[in-house]
Amino acid sequence: MMSRRDWVLAAGSLPAAAAAAAPKDIVIASSNGERACARAMEILKAGGDTLTAVIEGVTINEQDPDDTSVGYGGLPNEEGIVELDASVMHGPTRRCGAVASLRGIKTPSQIARLVMEQTDHIMLVGDGALRFALAQGFRDENLLTEKARLAWLVWKQSLRDGAGHSNWTDGLDAPVSRPGSSLRNQFPSVDEKTLTWALEVAVRPPTGTINCLALNVKGEMSGVTTTSGLAWKIPGRVGDSPIIGAGLYVDQDVGAAGSTGRGEENIRVAGAHTVVENMRRGMTPRDSCMDCLKRIARNFGDDRKRLARFDINFYALRKDGAYASAALWNGAIRDGKLARRQFVVNDGPASRLEDCAYLLERR
Repeated sequence: MMSRRDWVLAAGSLPAAAAAAAPKDIVIASSNGERACARAMEILKAGGDTLTAVIEGVTINEQDPDDTSVGYGGLPNEEGIVELDASVMHGPTRRCGAVASLRGIKTPSQIARLVMEQTDHIMLVGDGALRFALAQGFRDENLLTEKARLAWLVWKQSLRDGAGHSNWTDGLDAPVSRPGSSLRNQFPSVDEKTLTWALEVAVRPPTGTINCLALNVKGEMSGVTTTSGLAWKIPGRVGDSPIIGAGLYVDQDVGAAGSTGRGEENIRVAGAHTVVENMRRGMTPRDSCMDCLKRIARNFGDDRKRLARFDINFYALRKDGAYASAALWNGAIRDGKLARRQFVVNDGPASRLEDCAYLLERR
């Protein structure tokens, strides 16, 4: 008969094959993480720390003005101000840190690490997070790029009532026009492709994030999730990315998980923690992610019409190097074609895209 001690030990262990497998250098990330994974792998190969690897990887995205979902270049809140969130977890020390609603700092993942290393706190938010970053030597900068500002202006003008009035005018002393109809006249120096993009993100506010998870040959794991959050959000809105157990979770004995997509739905199921706990109970990384997606679908009564209004991805990396990603939907319809959900893997010389598993199918 199994003793209570043996039962507890068994409940907290991985399948024997997984536990016995030798770890390896591997990095996985959301689909925007090809450069991040490549940089992280360079650091792992050089013997660097796993947390240093993933943070240096996502810093590429955070500093890229063309990445409108992360860091500098991220789309702003409804007042035209960029607010950033990030969290980090370091497997070997079992410590973590996070920042939320951080303004003026391009690299929130680095501030999250400093919260972890320099304090006994886990999360700093808003003005307190900015003051902490400035005290650590970071500069307060304007993060709103011209591209993001254009999208914000278009969004502001798209907020019209049934009579065509926007939140900037009641139509009394200004022409009433359909959203997008006068963009060419208003922004004559902007190319057509950028204008089309600006109108698209104005009408369909995007979510955007990068999650990156790493394992090295010593079996050490770390993860980071960083984002500018939902475009046009209410100032102070915080999604799942900086919340330990939702946007990111790492358990050195089991594995790591993260998420991108609609943060509110992830928070309601404590997604990253749920995925890791599923792996602890013996589920594969793929099945662990799929189970979490089923919980989200259940919250909407499995109503496909309501579920079609958002998407969410989970990423899982087990301590033996097994990995997977799964999305709520198999892809998004763009220009009449299905764009498949993918994620990035780097376990050798180069980063590559692989298809995500999925719960629901668009045709």
